[in-house]
Amino acid sequence: MSKPIIDPRIRLRHIVCFLEVAQRRSMAGAAEALNVSQPAATKTIQELEALLEGQLFDRTRRRLSLTTFGEVFLQYASTSLAALRQGINAARGVGEATVVRVGALPTVSARVLPEAVRAFSEKSTGAVTRIVTGPNGYLLSLLRTGDVDLVIGRMAEPNAMVGLAFEHLYSERVVLAVRPGHPVLQQPDFSLRMIEGYQTLMPTPDSVIRPLVERILLAQGVTQLRTEIETVSNAFGRSYVRQTDAIWIISEGVVANDLAEGQLAVLPVDTSETMGPVGFTTRIDTAPSLAATELMQAVRNVTRELRGEDD
Repeated sequence: MSKPIIDPRIRLRHIVCFLEVAQRRSMAGAAEALNVSQPAATKTIQELEALLEGQLFDRTRRRLSLTTFGEVFLQYASTSLAALRQGINAARGVGEATVVRVGALPTVSARVLPEAVRAFSEKSTGAVTRIVTGPNGYLLSLLRTGDVDLVIGRMAEPNAMVGLAFEHLYSERVVLAVRPGHPVLQQPDFSLRMIEGYQTLMPTPDSVIRPLVERILLAQGVTQLRTEIETVSNAFGRSYVRQTDAIWIISEGVVANDLAEGQLAVLPVDTSETMGPVGFTTRIDTAPSLAATELMQAVRNVTRELRGEDD
């Protein structure tokens, strides 16, 4: 009798539950997403660990984190589920509209994507563009499971790029944006430490630019920030700094249009150390669809024009 390819005791529910917990770093969050009780989710993960004969999560901290064993399994589990989903969609998709699913970080959502999607929509025949926003870790997890076709934004840290490919489009820096007429803009001898007296809108801890921001603040001796507000919401950040004296530390692409229109201003800070690559992140094992390829080309065209403006 031949040995089964996969232990038949490992079910799809085990894999789905594992991926949800890995994505959310929370058993409670995964249980809510799956519409099951937390004990049921915990039991499912324990069953999977017993079948795999290895511990998938480090439970010593408040937020769950993957063990080395779990990280290896994640790569293959997410790829397998994505391939299965792709096969099901392909089998069912005869005669259905093509959907291009894009994970977009805030830095491209305001500056690049609108013009690229407009051009793509004019050229494409009936393709639907579905745009999902959120922090980088969340979008990469969707990419690994096949829930988005590509992610556009800053390149993630190398340890998060296993099984993924990156295509560089342009580079941008982090800026400190304020409302026009902000008191700090009137200071003749500005120093970064002056921001300590004002509320600061910071990128969330799981955002790509957070370590860069913390590094530059520490290097300039900024250690006593007033009440911080953590957000990746463009709409909230834009509205809040226009109405208050808060200082918004954000990727330049998010506020580029506001700066050009005079709705916001940038503090005179050298943030060249925060310059980083922005581009496409895709899966190595999956070729983009024809529609996704066309959208990617539209994005390339827009960023080519941006680079021309910067030169």
